[in-house]
Amino acid sequence: MYHKLGKDPQYLERAYCYIKHHLRHLKGRRATFLCGDAGLLALGAVVCSEMGKVDKAQDLIKRLEAMHDGVCSDHNLPDEVLFGRAGYLFALLFVQRHLGDDKINNSVIYKVFQSMIDRGRRLSREEGLSHPLMYRWHDRYYLGAAHGLAGILSVLMQVPDPAGKYKSVITDFVKPSVDYMLGLRFPSGNGPSSLESENGDKLIHWCHGAPGWINMFISAYKTFSDSKYLEAAKKCADVIWERGILKKGYGICHGTAGNAYAFLTMYKLTNNQEYLYKAYKFAEWCCDYGKHGCRTPDAPFSLFEGMAGTIYFLIDMIDPSKAHFPAFEL
Repeated sequence: MYHKLGKDPQYLERAYCYIKHHLRHLKGRRATFLCGDAGLLALGAVVCSEMGKVDKAQDLIKRLEAMHDGVCSDHNLPDEVLFGRAGYLFALLFVQRHLGDDKINNSVIYKVFQSMIDRGRRLSREEGLSHPLMYRWHDRYYLGAAHGLAGILSVLMQVPDPAGKYKSVITDFVKPSVDYMLGLRFPSGNGPSSLESENGDKLIHWCHGAPGWINMFISAYKTFSDSKYLEAAKKCADVIWERGILKKGYGICHGTAGNAYAFLTMYKLTNNQEYLYKAYKFAEWCCDYGKHGCRTPDAPFSLFEGMAGTIYFLIDMIDPSKAHFPAFEL
C-alpha cells in the first residue's frame, strides 16, 4: 500500500516498528507467506531495503533462504498456499519481485519448485490419476486457491524462467494439470472445491471456486499464450459477477472484496473497462460495510477474513492498474 499513499516515510517507519517486534517472536511452526515466518522475513527484507537498512535486509533474506532445506525435506508439510510449500515459494518470489532477481539465490527457488513438482507427480502416480500433478491437504484433493491445485499451479507458473530452465517441466506437468482443471468446471464457469465435493456449483470464494481459479487461468494464458485460458478466465469473471456478492462477509478469503479482485485482474490483463466497472460496483457494496446482514468472521479485523482485507481492496481501487491480490499475485 505504501506506493499508493504518497511514499510518506512514516508508513515505512510504522511498518518497520511492527515487523521488528514480530521478528523477535517468530514461531518456527509454519513457513508460509500468509501464515508463517517466511512472510515476516520477506516483508521485513523489503521494508528494510526501502529504508536503506541494507545489512538488515540481507540478514533477513539469508534467514528466509535458510528455511528451504526444512521446507523441502519435511514430509508432513503440505504444498498449498496458506500453510505449505507454495506459500514459502511465494515469499521467495515476493522478495525477488520487489528487490531484484539477484537478491534470492535461484538454486533455492529451483529446489523448492522441483520439490513441489516431484511430490505432485508422486501422488498422481500413486493414485493412478490422469493428470501429472495432484496434491492433498487434510486427506482431500482440494482444487481451489487456498488449499488446492489452483493456488499451487498459479504460484508455480509465476516462477521467472529467463534461461528456460523450467520450460519443459511447466509444459510437461503444469500445463496438463491446468487443462485437467478446465475439464472439471461447471457449465457456469465455476469450479468445484475438491474432487470429493458434494457442494456442487455453489461456492464462489477465492478459497473455493472461480475467484481463485481465475488467477490460475490468467497465469496459464500469460505462460502459454493460448486463448482457451483467457476464455476460461472470462467465464470465471462472469459467474463472479452473477453470484459473487456474498453474505458470508466482506473479506478476501471468502468474501466480496476477495471476489472483486477477479475484475481488477481481468482489467489489468485486457484493459476492458467493463471489468473496472464491475470492480467499482463491488467496491460500492463493500463501502456499505456492516449494512448487509453479513456473518461476522472469526477474525473480524484480519486481512483475509475481516475489515483489513476490505480496506486493502478499497485502497487498491485508487489505482486499479497496480492492484495485486495480497500475498498471492506478484
